Amino acid sequence: MTPIFNFDGIYTPVVTPFHEDGACNWDTLADVIEYLIEKGVHGLISGGSTGENYAQTVEERIDIAKFTKERINGRIPLVVGTGAMMTNDSVSLAKGAKDIGADALLLASPAYSVPTDRENALNALAIDKAADLPIMLYNYPHRTGTMMGEEFLDRVGRSRNFCGIKESSGDINRVHLLARDYPHIQMGCGMDDQALEFFAWGAPFWVCGGSNFLPQEHVALYDACVIEGDFVKGRKIMSAMLPLMRVLEQGGKFIQTIKHGVAMNGFETGGMRPPLKGLNKDDKRALEQVVRVLKATIAEITSEGAK
Repeated sequence: MTPIFNFDGIYTPVVTPFHEDGACNWDTLADVIEYLIEKGVHGLISGGSTGENYAQTVEERIDIAKFTKERINGRIPLVVGTGAMMTNDSVSLAKGAKDIGADALLLASPAYSVPTDRENALNALAIDKAADLPIMLYNYPHRTGTMMGEEFLDRVGRSRNFCGIKESSGDINRVHLLARDYPHIQMGCGMDDQALEFFAWGAPFWVCGGSNFLPQEHVALYDACVIEGDFVKGRKIMSAMLPLMRVLEQGGKFIQTIKHGVAMNGFETGGMRPPLKGLNKDDKRALEQVVRVLKATIAEITSEGAK
């Protein structure tokens, strides 16, 4: 079965900049979108957890997605997140995405309820029916409590719209399962420290929060592995990126770290909506040091390849 949509490349789940009063900072969001497109990412995701979707209303999420779609202006695809605890909210988000002309949906399992594979598939199919758009599944059991198992994949696979999956379980056996048994669903990396392994198993895309502030470096790994097929170069780049992965994942401060990374590039991202708080000075210094070394190392690796 040929996919109806190809999720090829680096997809950035865009942060949501806020003013001090918690309102969306539209000017900064526009600047971030322009920066990411200019630096070569292949698609944007609005309404992901990196964009703090859990702290926004359905209406806010649709407004942000609409703004993002207008700023992109057809240059690269827009994927809109539909993740919510209630099916009705996810359906509303899917319909809103359809109305604004989104290219695809990002569909996660509903958190906390822990549905069975059958229940989870029926939930996903209801969202599919509401919008009839290409869908990137999002398997992140550590956050949702639910694994998108084989029964789930078999059920949703009956619809051609389910043509990609962001795999964030951390279980390398899932990579093998998806590559061997579900080749009609494009497998994408959702576990940053396994990006090289995903690419080795044929994954054509990577959804990576760090590309919000290091887009060129993430694109460099994709280019080396997927476009050039040069895994010697890919291993060098991945090795340079691993310290960043450790900083991003330590202490449960992923979103806070991503937003500070974006601020390091000169964008006024503001704080996080409650309950999250910003990084302390030590965490900021740690990120800044890692980024300095990473940028210099990957620039050297890529310049060697260009000679």
